[in-house]
Amino acid sequence: MIDMITTTLGEVGKVKMCKRILKEQTSNEGDIPFYKIGTFGGQPDSFINKELFEKYKEKFSYPKIGNTLISASGTIGRTVRYEGEEAYYQDSNIVWIDNDESKVLDDYLYYVYQNIRWVTTTGATITRLYNSNIESMEIKIPKDLNVQK
Repeated sequence: MIDMITTTLGEVGKVKMCKRILKEQTSNEGDIPFYKIGTFGGQPDSFINKELFEKYKEKFSYPKIGNTLISASGTIGRTVRYEGEEAYYQDSNIVWIDNDESKVLDDYLYYVYQNIRWVTTTGATITRLYNSNIESMEIKIPKDLNVQK
């Protein structure tokens, strides 16, 4: 029998997002792809310059290789693995869990995200997945990292 822990995503790690990029900071061509919710998982149609990218990547939240990015608006729960490519992601619409891999593996979280039924906020004009929705999602995690693999 597999020894499982029932926990929440909020107990696994904090929800993170990139720093806000303003429309005037983007262009139709450039150095670094900027993914908005409409281009997430596809081809970018906006770019930011390398200098701004390096500055924001150093000073603010940025995904680690292996993190799974999650769409929190539009098509809720769409996932893309961050593999280390130079790219920037629209704040609050594209988020990730900053997890401790000594407790839960990125690969296991990716699997969990494929099977989760995201609970969104209702009553708004646009369906959204807020940080509180994500953090309160209950998941089961095998205690053994080898089982998680």
